[in-house]
Amino acid sequence: MMLRQWSVLTVQANLLNPSSRLMRHISLALLPLFVLPVPGAAQAVSIIRAARVIDGRGGVVENAVITVQNGVIARVDRAGAGPAPGGRGATYDLTRYTVLPGLIDAHAHPSWYFNRSGRFHTSSDGDTPVQSMLAMAANASATLLSGVTTIQSPGSPEDKDLRDFIAAGGIAGPRLLTSLQPISSPRLTPDSMREIVRQRRAEGADLIKIFASQSIRDGGAPTLTQDQLDAICGEAKAQGLRTIVHAHSAESMKAATLAGCSQIEHGVFATDEVLRLMAERGTYFDPQCGLVFRNYLDNRAKYEGIGNYNEAGFSAMERAIPLAVAAFKRARATPGLKVVWGTDAVAGAHGRNVEDLICRVQEGGQPPLEAITSATSLGAQALGLGNLIGAVASGLQADLIAVEGDPSKDITALRRVVFVMKGGKVYRWDGDK
Repeated sequence: MMLRQWSVLTVQANLLNPSSRLMRHISLALLPLFVLPVPGAAQAVSIIRAARVIDGRGGVVENAVITVQNGVIARVDRAGAGPAPGGRGATYDLTRYTVLPGLIDAHAHPSWYFNRSGRFHTSSDGDTPVQSMLAMAANASATLLSGVTTIQSPGSPEDKDLRDFIAAGGIAGPRLLTSLQPISSPRLTPDSMREIVRQRRAEGADLIKIFASQSIRDGGAPTLTQDQLDAICGEAKAQGLRTIVHAHSAESMKAATLAGCSQIEHGVFATDEVLRLMAERGTYFDPQCGLVFRNYLDNRAKYEGIGNYNEAGFSAMERAIPLAVAAFKRARATPGLKVVWGTDAVAGAHGRNVEDLICRVQEGGQPPLEAITSATSLGAQALGLGNLIGAVASGLQADLIAVEGDPSKDITALRRVVFVMKGGKVYRWDGDK
């Protein structure tokens, strides 16, 4: 086993360095020999018996039986109803738990981590590609085991290798969509921005990430013009790619909406006017309730002194917490606005993603079932995956989690995950079969 572990790290490290001698000589046909098995295995047929099922679309079924076949949900029945499932497989007795779809975090950064010195990792801190890869893999594993089975990572080239290794079964992690490198420079011309969009698509990006405003630590003012946003989002649409936009100010949110961008992130300074415009245009909104700001403040010593993580920046984040909650409340009060769940999880927050969902309920006044729907079926729609994941329904991927308690009544039950299945494969089960 030690030899296999070393081999995995060697192969993964060299994937980050395609010019290496090992990478030039390893045949792709041999790669499966180096992949560590992950916990659990996809069964031909699995039966899950649950005290209740929250279906991700606003419905609840008591005493349910879920049949999973070849990684897909075949049927959902009440206990005692329907024909007995055939085939060989495993039965999971979750009759003391609530089962719901795997959660979908529309904004997370698995490449952000604390280095060996306990500081926020930067490209100049001396960490090797192997060390960074291990940290990313650990973040992915912590996220998956917390019940988040799909994430969207806006803005890191390293995500591509992580995404592909997870998809191949090489490491345990959530299904991952990535924008690769974001588009941020206001000095670029509209034509050059269109070219970058085409380049990102050729590189394998799943979406395009755009910075249309400053960081909240710098005040959040607009940074791109209407012409620039029109160029990026128009070209992305022509290339079949979604666009998500970092925008704090109402001005930058309005410009992104008018440009036809798919989704707007953060929006701490959102106004009722721009939120209504977003609802009219069908733009998804992903505000954060507080986890990202509290995480920075709780880990201040690990960030302070790096870039704009300074006294002014931390003061701005302290001020942003009540503003973020207020913006979320305004968003919920906007008829027809599609509000999805994204945490902006950075170093220190991976595996604690559900805290932002709990904030939405406890501080933002969102009913628990509505909050769960925003993190399941609505999130799947926003990612363009509504026909694949996001609900406990026949024909969808078997992304299922189980928690102690009933999160439709007590949202903090999402902290008590005991079972995680992704694509029919079990990665966590704290009980007995």
